[in-house]
Amino acid sequence: MADPTITRKSFTHGEFGVAIALTVLALFSLIVAGKAHSTAYSFHALLFASASAYFVYKIVDRYYKRPAELPPLEIDGKPNYNYGPIKFATIAALVWGIAGFTVGLWAALELAFPMFNLDLPWTSFGRIRPLHTSAVIFAFGGNVLIATSFYVVQRTCRARLIGDLAPWFVVLGYNFFIVIAGTGYLLGITQSKEYAEPEWYTDLFLTVVWVAYLVVFLGTIMRRKEPHIYVANWFYLAFILTIAVLHLGNNAALPVSLFSSKSYIVWAGVQDAMIQWWYGHNAVGFFLTAGFLGVMYYFIPKRAERPVYSYRLSIVHFWSLIFLYIWAGPHHLHYTALPDWAQTLGMTFSIMLWMPSWGGMINGIMTLSGAWDKLRTDPVIRMMVVAVAFYGMSTFEGPMMSVKIVNSLSHYTDWTIGHVHSGALGWVAYISFGAIYCLVPWLWNRKGLYSLKLVEWHFWVSSLGIVLYITSMWVAGILQGLMWRAYNSLGFLEYSFVETVQAMHPFYMIRALGGLLFLTGAVLMVINVWRTIASPEASAVPASRPTMVPAE
Repeated sequence: MADPTITRKSFTHGEFGVAIALTVLALFSLIVAGKAHSTAYSFHALLFASASAYFVYKIVDRYYKRPAELPPLEIDGKPNYNYGPIKFATIAALVWGIAGFTVGLWAALELAFPMFNLDLPWTSFGRIRPLHTSAVIFAFGGNVLIATSFYVVQRTCRARLIGDLAPWFVVLGYNFFIVIAGTGYLLGITQSKEYAEPEWYTDLFLTVVWVAYLVVFLGTIMRRKEPHIYVANWFYLAFILTIAVLHLGNNAALPVSLFSSKSYIVWAGVQDAMIQWWYGHNAVGFFLTAGFLGVMYYFIPKRAERPVYSYRLSIVHFWSLIFLYIWAGPHHLHYTALPDWAQTLGMTFSIMLWMPSWGGMINGIMTLSGAWDKLRTDPVIRMMVVAVAFYGMSTFEGPMMSVKIVNSLSHYTDWTIGHVHSGALGWVAYISFGAIYCLVPWLWNRKGLYSLKLVEWHFWVSSLGIVLYITSMWVAGILQGLMWRAYNSLGFLEYSFVETVQAMHPFYMIRALGGLLFLTGAVLMVINVWRTIASPEASAVPASRPTMVPAE
């Protein structure tokens, strides 16, 4: 007679459903590969088929190796957190970060020294540049957001991520999307929309992954054991929801054929431009701002061992930011065919954005009240606080540049490049680095990082690189704007376009040097993380302030 206590092993609904869906995708991809209109599209179809078949095998293999019962939600009354997908996303962020920073350095060298284009289509600036932006924003930044959001939502809700395979599908599916998008750029597959270059089939796949991301995140919040939803989760949820809406709206396209990578956007003319910069600016606003504010509101208080300076201010910060940001996109289209009222609307909301942005900056920095000594003793805290300072600087510069009279000088110049990178390197990268430095010892159960001295070197080397980068671009951009609008006594342009390009050369060389220093700092970080994971006995975290004792 069978033992009733023995659990009979069977496929879960998730394992069975995902395996069937991937099998169908693999077969369909093989058909597409055989009938594709281009070699590049056929290559992508084969990638889909290969990846789908591999993961079907892994699901079946996992089924035979795993115990009959799935991991419990709790062990001895404590949440049994799921850290596997978070570890993968953390390592993926480091790998993509180095790749993205390297490609960015190569692009900077191409502008300073055109011979680096190598006279090859795959390495031309037009293909390298979107590869760089997608690698650093979506590959590096996206993996940081997935890793930190999965960690924060579990810890603040005291609940395990919902789903057995779903978190892994989100992480692996998202990174496969990055592979398809990146190889597509090099092969010339693009719909030529800023921050939205992937073609229709890549967008469809990302939509499925993103819906799964929303379900996992929201489902974990719904099973929380804590009655309160911590503010960081509100920022993460706003980021996930809004990016979904933006992605669907901006990438509405009609493919030429199932067997062609080419598609046509349903929007046209100035409407297309408006939708694009509604998407483009809010990709900055919700992917690179709201998401990373979620990182700030968890990791700075946690590392500083201090509560958020003002929780009420964090709520005001959240609601005012998400309401105002969504209207600011038209400031990218000053002096274009966009109606003037829409331009003015974008400018007005951009200026108003200064207030909630600085409210968040003040909240982040003032969280160190009572622990200011940690800026001296803990380079990880220093890096995150400098990130918040860069956030404040960038969110002042952005509204200023949205004012029409300032925009008339700055737009289309390298000043915009300097502004973007003060936010991207100073704010996004530094808060990401700080989060990774916190996460790695926590995830791999180490006492602390391998070397705080390496963190010091990372901070100072990369900070010098950021300063060189953004100051060279500020000067280059203002110089460009002034040269383009200079007239001689006869009313003709004072400088030809070639002369303005020639004047940029020294600044482009300084930018490349700044990028090299920033990449060097990132390499030091990878070494530190690798040694931390490899060494079971990493150095301890900085000692807390000495305990005060009464005088005798």
